[in-house]
Amino acid sequence: MLAVVREVQVPLLAVLLIGGCAAKAGHPRWGRHESGPTVICPLRLRRPAAIALCATELALGVGLLITAGRVGAGAPASAVRAATALLFGTGAAALHELRSRRPDAGCGCFGELSRTPVSWRAITRAALLCVAALSAIGIPPLRMPDSAGQAWLTLAVATAELGVLAALSPEIGQAMLRLGHTDPCELRDVPVGRTLSALRASASWRDYQQVLVATTPDDIWREGCWRFVVFPGVLASRPVDVVFAVHLADRGAPVRVGMLDTDADFAPSHEAQSPDTPIEDPLQLSNHV
Repeated sequence: MLAVVREVQVPLLAVLLIGGCAAKAGHPRWGRHESGPTVICPLRLRRPAAIALCATELALGVGLLITAGRVGAGAPASAVRAATALLFGTGAAALHELRSRRPDAGCGCFGELSRTPVSWRAITRAALLCVAALSAIGIPPLRMPDSAGQAWLTLAVATAELGVLAALSPEIGQAMLRLGHTDPCELRDVPVGRTLSALRASASWRDYQQVLVATTPDDIWREGCWRFVVFPGVLASRPVDVVFAVHLADRGAPVRVGMLDTDADFAPSHEAQSPDTPIEDPLQLSNHV
């Protein structure tokens, strides 16, 4: 039983480390948000410290997986597991210090999911993971269970430990809240690259691409739930600005198009025309959803 408990720690720690790194790196304001032990550092060092922490987690997670079998048995496996224990032990001490100096800051363990103020649960979790890494030092290379009984025992141990970690993880509650609540689109942080990808995949882009003289936008701005992208174009031998309005929805974003004759005063038209029809008014609008 004890041997199974020790063996389970290696893949479990690897998954937690790689998942924590992915959660941190996946946020657009990576290294700039006010959570995690890096907020104790001076402002100019916070982003480098966050990058170093994420790289360390990734390296140790991958190292645990590589050294789990016969390839890295012996000293390499012991070194990686000892370094993992050192990381979690240092993390527990850093979270205790963070709780004293910045009681409003989250632990940042899993990116934006870890924004609730540091509590004893987070500190206890880091300490238990440190003990788990220490317990894995010296175990033989991992192998598949020899029997169905051993497989069920391994599954039961892993499930029980995951239950303990879930009870110590405020991120579970945050994840459930996010599943049941979505920020309004006015407050949603949508990268410009995602907007451009949605635009170029739309029917509006295909319909009006022939009008454009450049595929690099001249201007981009945002108003509420819409992001406007302006491209130079030519229609009926007249220079125009082609304005795409992309709604900041997650999927199937509606795209609207407007064309402004740059040689004339702004005068909106009441009727949409295709790009092949000469324009009579400076602005031609068409809607595509």
